[in-house]
Amino acid sequence: MWSAINPYDYFIWLLEVLPAIIGFVVLLVTFKSFPLTLFAYGLIAVHAVILMVGGHYTYAHVPLFDVLSDTFGWTRNNYDKVGHFAQGFVPAIVVREILLRTTSLQAGSMLFFIVLCVCLAISASYELLEWIVAAIAGIAAEEFLSTQGDVWDTQKDMAWALIGAVTAQLTLGLWHDRSVAKIPH
Repeated sequence: MWSAINPYDYFIWLLEVLPAIIGFVVLLVTFKSFPLTLFAYGLIAVHAVILMVGGHYTYAHVPLFDVLSDTFGWTRNNYDKVGHFAQGFVPAIVVREILLRTTSLQAGSMLFFIVLCVCLAISASYELLEWIVAAIAGIAAEEFLSTQGDVWDTQKDMAWALIGAVTAQLTLGLWHDRSVAKIPH
């Protein structure tokens, strides 16, 4: 609720938090038929908070990252990198869990590769959606794109999602395997 109270711009807020709202509805609808591990739900909650903060301030104006920009001499507010890292990190665990539970894939290089491919597809789809929304909405969508003058922003966003997906699998893969193994079949 905090995120919706006096955000930077209500239209931008809606665009930024809509994935979290849609995700919540999907999780609610599938909770009985295909519950995820608490591990995955916890990561999804963290990702939702990241989206809500980005929606409230817009990714280009998150105050903590303004302070960090001043402190470290960055030329831009880098909160969007946190969001794109999470856009790879969290879906990697969710996709990994779905694949482990619904296919014959097992932990290993093929699962790792397929999860990376799905996460990159999600990231590329999101970048295309941002572009379409910006083209339709016009100048008001500049804050939604949050390129902050960087012509390579889209490619960097996808790279951060890739780094997030790799990091999630390398750091959490074994822990996630143990969590998935506890689910009754």
